[in-house]
Amino acid sequence: MRSLHLLLPLLSASATSAISWIANPFNPAAIPLAVRSPYLSAWLQQGNGAALNDVWPTFWTGQIVGWAGFVKVDGKPFSFLGAPSVPAATFSKAVQLNSTFTSTQSIFVLSAGPVDITVTFLSPVEPTDLVKQSIPFAYMAVSAVSTDGASHSVQVYSDISAEWVSGDNSLEVDWSTTADSVVTHQVQLVSQIPFTEINDHTQYGAAFYSTLSTNNTTFQSGQDVVVRAQFINNGRLTNGQDTNFRAVSNDWPVFGLSHDLGTVGSTLTTPVVFSVGHVRDPALQYIVANDALQTRSLYFWSQFSCTSAVISSFLGDFAGALSRARAFDSKVAADASKISAAYASIVALSIRQALGAIEITLSKNPNGSFNVSDVLVFLKEISSDGNVNTVDVIFPSWPVLLYTNPVLGKYLLEGLFRYQATGQYPNKWSVHDLGASYPNATGHNDGNDEPMPVEESGNMVIMALSYAQKTGDNSQLAQYVALLAQWTQFLIDDSLIPANQISTDDFAGALANQTNLAIKGIIGIGAMAQINELVGGSAAATANYSAIASSYVSQFQTLAASSSGQHLTLSYGDSSSWGLTYNLFADKLLKLNLFPTSIYTMQTAWYKTVANEFGVPLDTRHTYTKSDWQIWTAAIMTDTTARDLFITAESKWAADGLNSAPLSDWYDTLSGQDQGFSARPVVGGHLAQLIV
Repeated sequence: MRSLHLLLPLLSASATSAISWIANPFNPAAIPLAVRSPYLSAWLQQGNGAALNDVWPTFWTGQIVGWAGFVKVDGKPFSFLGAPSVPAATFSKAVQLNSTFTSTQSIFVLSAGPVDITVTFLSPVEPTDLVKQSIPFAYMAVSAVSTDGASHSVQVYSDISAEWVSGDNSLEVDWSTTADSVVTHQVQLVSQIPFTEINDHTQYGAAFYSTLSTNNTTFQSGQDVVVRAQFINNGRLTNGQDTNFRAVSNDWPVFGLSHDLGTVGSTLTTPVVFSVGHVRDPALQYIVANDALQTRSLYFWSQFSCTSAVISSFLGDFAGALSRARAFDSKVAADASKISAAYASIVALSIRQALGAIEITLSKNPNGSFNVSDVLVFLKEISSDGNVNTVDVIFPSWPVLLYTNPVLGKYLLEGLFRYQATGQYPNKWSVHDLGASYPNATGHNDGNDEPMPVEESGNMVIMALSYAQKTGDNSQLAQYVALLAQWTQFLIDDSLIPANQISTDDFAGALANQTNLAIKGIIGIGAMAQINELVGGSAAATANYSAIASSYVSQFQTLAASSSGQHLTLSYGDSSSWGLTYNLFADKLLKLNLFPTSIYTMQTAWYKTVANEFGVPLDTRHTYTKSDWQIWTAAIMTDTTARDLFITAESKWAADGLNSAPLSDWYDTLSGQDQGFSARPVVGGHLAQLIV
């Protein structure tokens, strides 16, 4: 029988009751614990009230990734992390007192008898440092303090299971432990298949669990119930290594680390720090000219020769990383709080998730050295299609990139531009993505990618210009101006009256004459006028693009108006229809001022009349909405009442206790229930208010 993790529903009886602790700023459906890459993504899925030691941490899919923690206080053991069962030992559960999340940290305080322990999960957000941002590791730090005025003996233990390395627990793993200045457990699949996934877990590379070594550090690998019982009963581990390699689910091998904190008084102890990570190399394969494939590595390899060096540097940098994280958290909170406290909380919950879907890569020179001038960023379309660099997933994510480091956005677009510049993609519009299955950026030379011609062409032109405007760097525009002009010509042909097609909201189905899609295409044409001017194109071409965009806006106002004159329609001629015209945000972002103020004012008044408890529906076909598009729409409102209507409703949904998956972007505005999707990077769009 599986004593480690019975595959029960995530929300037990204790998890579905109202919370008994203080949650700051609120209690979300899931709290990020270690979220750094598509394959290092551990969450506390807790719905309406699961403490850190009520349920197992899970991968974003909901599959358990075993992560346990115990503390002994004067010989009495308490669990603080995970939901372990240890038949050969008796322990109590520490009582959670509060939880806090910021943009980079999730912090829990639990009472273990006369001692409080603070457990800090830090997933660094360092987007301006490509080395640090590309390291797929996260921290857990544990501190203790006496609460009764007396001194107490305290020991701390934690482990991870082999579940971190595969989406199939029947597969065989092996492992090793090294104990020098750092103690590191390494575990990996015995049979690895590069560039493959099972249940969205990578099937190659290795997981690492580490801590700095002191005279009071011990370690052990072995069966879950054996290793944990050793600590619970003895307060230390044996420094022994299990060499009976086996399947993940065969006697559930775990990899434990413990520290003796000695005597703890009324001053919070210096934290003991654990690092958890997953490393694979190469990280991706990318299509280049002549249908050749190029392997690419994560950027940090340009500075480190081996994983042990990465881990040593990472652990040694904890104090600096925490200081930088606090500064980043403070800046984000200050900026977002200018809108509202509710908005600041949404932004804080979104940032780790958004950046946790990207990987920063580089190629190698012919001599085998890394080419640090060849940087490409790749993004996984988490939780929907699993595509690589999906243009209409990058687009809603764009605000977090413009806010944190626009250069990351440039590197995301570069792979798309570079592939299409080879001429291998046959369509006249922009490609939908770089590959159907992450981490295989192998292109679509047959042209049979998901067709979103107006959507993706408009997105590419808009994003390319917004990067240049934000940074003053016009180099990408100049290099790919021919492609941008090609896509703009398609927009001229097809965006005023869009043919029957899908947009980024493909789950809603195809539709002809989509008003919001026309808006995007027209803005793309107007953006090309600016691009042409920035790259030194002819004045005549600039004037032509501008004239077409202006003419289209005039025609659009007649085509898209409802018969009542109260709102824009969802599709031309259907006066009873309407939708979120979030694509107007790009007009504001790029400062094109193509669309008259009267349209923004009209839409502002209309949305106030159609809002439900948890927000405004995406359109009249359904009662669901998209959280990213709501915040984009909020950013174009002409008064703060309408803006705050969107934000307040969305924050109410995020805290409604009805869901347990990582932050969704698709939910019902009447019930507050998620409709699917979770952990997707598009929540980066929640930062839209911060970039205009």
